[in-house]
Amino acid sequence: MRMVDIIEKKRNGGQLTEKEIQFFVEGYTKGDIPDYQASALMMAVYFQGMDPEETALLTQAMVDSGETIDLSSIKGHKVDKHSTGGVGDKISFIIGPLVASAGVPVAKMSGRGLGHTGGTIDKLEAIKGFNVEITKEEFIDNVNKNKLAVAGQTGNLAPADKKLYALRDVTATVDSIPLIAGSIMSKKLASGADSIVLDVKTGSGAFMKNLEDSEALAREMVQIGNNLGKQTVAVISDMNQPLGFEVGNANEIREAAAVLQGENISDLRELSLEIGAHMTVLAGVYSSYETAYTELEKNLDNGRAFDAFRTFVQAQGGDTEVIDNLEKLPKAPFDIEIKAEKSGYINAIDAASIGVAAMYLGAGRATKDDQIDYGVGITLRKKIGDYVKAGEPLVILHANEDNPEDSAAKINEAYSITDEQPDKLPLIYKVIKE
Repeated sequence: MRMVDIIEKKRNGGQLTEKEIQFFVEGYTKGDIPDYQASALMMAVYFQGMDPEETALLTQAMVDSGETIDLSSIKGHKVDKHSTGGVGDKISFIIGPLVASAGVPVAKMSGRGLGHTGGTIDKLEAIKGFNVEITKEEFIDNVNKNKLAVAGQTGNLAPADKKLYALRDVTATVDSIPLIAGSIMSKKLASGADSIVLDVKTGSGAFMKNLEDSEALAREMVQIGNNLGKQTVAVISDMNQPLGFEVGNANEIREAAAVLQGENISDLRELSLEIGAHMTVLAGVYSSYETAYTELEKNLDNGRAFDAFRTFVQAQGGDTEVIDNLEKLPKAPFDIEIKAEKSGYINAIDAASIGVAAMYLGAGRATKDDQIDYGVGITLRKKIGDYVKAGEPLVILHANEDNPEDSAAKINEAYSITDEQPDKLPLIYKVIKE
């Protein structure tokens, strides 16, 4: 078999076979196939696409390129959750304890962030003493005992994807639905869960900016999961403004904990219940979505979900005094109000600009070697549809200096104020199961 023949076949719109896809993935992972041939195939896929069978085969080949996590010693039906990423997205910190409080085991492998804030494990490390570098045995034991554990990803999950993504990033082939879907799903499938719920974001702060592309990506990933024997559900949710009111690391933990304690931060609560309901139905704990939603809502209000969060933090070495008194989380020394220059309704918030403003403060990483500052971040005072008077604060910057000009400029870019109140944006657009 020759790589040039595979490239030519896909260039001409042909369907690649399982053997051809395996030949390419194995050869490229080992270094036998050069970058120039791999990039030629990626460009052919970019223009010609892949059908669902090809995409599933590519995903499975990337899963098989490295190790997979064996979670068979964890009792019960394991359901994983993945978000395509957004600004202020702290849903995992609510969903994990919430679903665990219903008896569903959540064994989550997460990575560090590169962008506007830290990743899931960066944010958890804002809790004093919290340890994400636990052994596999500790990880499994914690899930069996407490129904929840979060650990850093192993470096050898789907190595073919890591290598291919780096190539796509420099050859203008990132924006291909089959390749994006295969990339995300290869890591999820290698992580060992029995079922998967995907939170696919759409809007200004999302990877997919419009609903049509978000739906196409969601359907592709659901088809991959189902074709490879993992029941998969996708929820398409809004990211035209940050989720909740906090962007950062410690302040996102603080806000998630507040929701777990019963505080009604509407978008966080609604999306957590939506995704959690699908997870518990897939796990077989509840027979219907409606029952699941109602029962999980009770666990937010009666303290069971927060108790699960506290137990989880304690089991991984975190200081529970910080959880009991959220003011003990890291906090930057300066609070700077960015005020509205005119009166009117908030018509739009460019979530991506809010994210960049947070990164300028030190909440995220511009390069993988940058250090995260857990205490800096942004608190939104106004969201889309709210009325603001000239001179009222739009946001509060939590900073290490009293005049963070770059962040302030990004905030002013992000907010659009008009005389007419805009229509309310939906939080959840669609749920896709096949």
